[in-house]
Amino acid sequence: MAETVLHRGLDAQGYIAREGSLGRVPRPFRPVVAAARHRLLDVFGARLHSAYLYGSVPRGTARVGRSDLDVLVALCEEPTEADRADARVLDEGLDTEFAQIDGAGTLLYSRRRLLSDLETHDLGWFVACLCTPLLGDDLAECLPRYRPDALLARETNGDLGLLLPRWRERIAGVDDSEDARRPLVRFMSRHLVRTGFTLVMPRWSGWTSDLREMAEAFGAYYPVRAESMRTAAVLGYEPTGDAGVLRSYVDDLGPWLAQEYARVHGVKAPRPL
Repeated sequence: MAETVLHRGLDAQGYIAREGSLGRVPRPFRPVVAAARHRLLDVFGARLHSAYLYGSVPRGTARVGRSDLDVLVALCEEPTEADRADARVLDEGLDTEFAQIDGAGTLLYSRRRLLSDLETHDLGWFVACLCTPLLGDDLAECLPRYRPDALLARETNGDLGLLLPRWRERIAGVDDSEDARRPLVRFMSRHLVRTGFTLVMPRWSGWTSDLREMAEAFGAYYPVRAESMRTAAVLGYEPTGDAGVLRSYVDDLGPWLAQEYARVHGVKAPRPL
């Protein structure tokens, strides 16, 4: 059967199509994925409801030695601190053993939280549209289909204003070296580009996970900020450790983006502490 041709990441009915599949995992990364599958079962056993890959590996765009392995695990119950410690050990083991990846990260959530009404248009959407099933029963079967609308925009990234104080604390606490700052530049660059994209997503009428395409979509509606977002997209893939970049994110681009987001889409529904 011929592969369905998508328009801006949407299917023929205008819903966001699920990106990624195990069939798209590049050959060098397949041993990493196989090892992750077996170790997740060993570590979590009957507590594991399901597990998923997300990011560049299941999208088929991962680069050997540059990309990380991103995993989301749905547990039958709320994750404990012991569960989180086990996940960190698993991640460190994969990163040490496989030179193909530059780090591994496992997110832990309960099945109940992922399917909760509060998370329907945030974590639920993330599982249904951006995650590729690896183990267990696919939670996407219990979730709705999604359009690139204002509700999705608000609930995915409408909390930037709340995050900025934490970002400032992280920047203040990081070692004064380029190597220490580089992961922060990568993380914050990606977050800002994705937030900029979801700000315009309902008008752009589509979905993409490509940072450069996100930046171009944003720039079409906010040309004055276009170059800043293009630069952030580049740094999301090839980060530097420039302290000035981090300052510009929390003093200029970030505050402006948070204010504009709240004006256009409102603020994300509060989560319990």
